[in-house]
Amino acid sequence: MTIERGDRVAIDYVGCFEDGTVFNTSRYDVAVEHGLFDAQERSEEEYTPQSFVVGAGEIIEGLDEAVVGMAVGDEATVTVAPEDAYGEFDEERVRTYDPEAFESMVGADPDVGLHVHAENGLHGDVVAVREDAVEVDFNHELAGKTLVFDVEIVAVE
Repeated sequence: MTIERGDRVAIDYVGCFEDGTVFNTSRYDVAVEHGLFDAQERSEEEYTPQSFVVGAGEIIEGLDEAVVGMAVGDEATVTVAPEDAYGEFDEERVRTYDPEAFESMVGADPDVGLHVHAENGLHGDVVAVREDAVEVDFNHELAGKTLVFDVEIVAVE
């Protein structure tokens, strides 16, 4: 049975950047091999196939569309452009704050790498701290990147 929109599927995947660097996977052995597994953040049991309804917008568009027409046991390498993944990097989503205002909003000293949650629901990372300014990048961490996925269809409902 080939996959159609509306089907629930489960895939095993390895997500890489174009240079081959693995950034995410559903496979525990791959996570360990590429230094992604952190026992304090995630257990081995959490590495399971990704399940989603095709066409429901539950995963990035490029991967969602790529599984249509595949079947259980099929494997493919799928290259997803930024516009079909997390969008292009947008300079306007990098905001600058006064250090004192930042500290009062966040309740913490600014530090490069600090992850912040804005009241408007945005998430960002502090990317620069200067005496006169704190820069926070509200782009998704994978924005502007072409992603390559090795996928295997493991189930179709």
